[in-house]
Amino acid sequence: MALFSPPPSKSKPYPFSPLPQPIHRPARSFLSSQPTKNVHTLSYKTTKTSVLNKWNGYRLEGKVRISRRVMSIVNVASTSVSENGKESNFNRILFSDVVVKRPRDVLFGRQWNSVDLGSAAVVVAMHLLSLLAPFTFNWAAVGIAFGLYIITGLLGITLSFHRNLSHRSFKLPKWLEYLFAYCGVQALQGNPIDWVSTHRYHHQFCDSDKDPHSPIEGFWFSHMSWMFDTDTIVERTGKPNNVGDLEKQPFYQFVRDTYVFHPVALAALLYAMGGFPYIVWGMGVRIVWVYHITWLVNSACHVWGKQAWNTGDLSRNNWWVALLAFGEGWHNNHHAFEYSARHGLEWWQLDMTWYVVRFLQAIGLATDVKLPTDTHKQRLALADS
Repeated sequence: MALFSPPPSKSKPYPFSPLPQPIHRPARSFLSSQPTKNVHTLSYKTTKTSVLNKWNGYRLEGKVRISRRVMSIVNVASTSVSENGKESNFNRILFSDVVVKRPRDVLFGRQWNSVDLGSAAVVVAMHLLSLLAPFTFNWAAVGIAFGLYIITGLLGITLSFHRNLSHRSFKLPKWLEYLFAYCGVQALQGNPIDWVSTHRYHHQFCDSDKDPHSPIEGFWFSHMSWMFDTDTIVERTGKPNNVGDLEKQPFYQFVRDTYVFHPVALAALLYAMGGFPYIVWGMGVRIVWVYHITWLVNSACHVWGKQAWNTGDLSRNNWWVALLAFGEGWHNNHHAFEYSARHGLEWWQLDMTWYVVRFLQAIGLATDVKLPTDTHKQRLALADS
């Protein structure tokens, strides 16, 4: 989800069948080939040291050499444990069993391109603008921020960009599909083509070396900093070639080519309606709020929570993210049945996006609404869920 990105290369149609998940194999046991070699080395070196010390009459300096040699062997053994897959608690994410295997620092030590700089500038600007909220507070501005949170977050991101465009969980009349997609454009998370492409790659390569945003490279990397390293994403997944269904539609091409102008137009409208407080709350506060709620699905929902389904990845069901993100926090459910329009599969799993889809279905606007079958559920259910 780059906020600004160059036009993609020639696209291929996207197959909407469930994508294969990576297979995770357990780390190799310590009692394997290399550690066994170290054990033999320990036995040989210890025996040799013992003979030398007897020859020297157990002099003090011999005992010192023994202690130093033993410490050296312990260090070697510890190193071999680390090198053979034993995870260190130092790399474990707080309050989670997820271990950071390849820490990434995208801020330093690399060349930033213009897309990365533009994305970072927008994110920083919105956060700085939101800091003015206490000095521009009024209830009308707060109401505007809350209303746009529903319009851009629920209708735009979770319903349109995610469930409708990325996964084709249901169909809408074109006029309504485009209206909801335009609501998502005003969330300032990128144009629909780029957003959908990145999300489809996430499902295709989830929590593997090619995943655009996985916590195995660090919590904050999966939360937001991955957006500022577009070259690495292209190296992993190639140019966007999984959004042919969107790129062939003139509306999405137009939005991509004119993307920057749309939030500027909204900002001008808000200023005309309520002055600078409407800019601070309707743009700054609201955009930052929706930013982090969306990003928590990528980070927190792969770190904290419970798994009910055997998805082969780190996805979790997280109730508090579900409350903030209109049902998107039931993320393990989603990764198990990514085609499903409903993420809160249990009656008690609150899913505001699904309620809207169900309403649209009831009045005849949403059709071909997809839900998981009992057979599919039984096949993926974990024994202790």
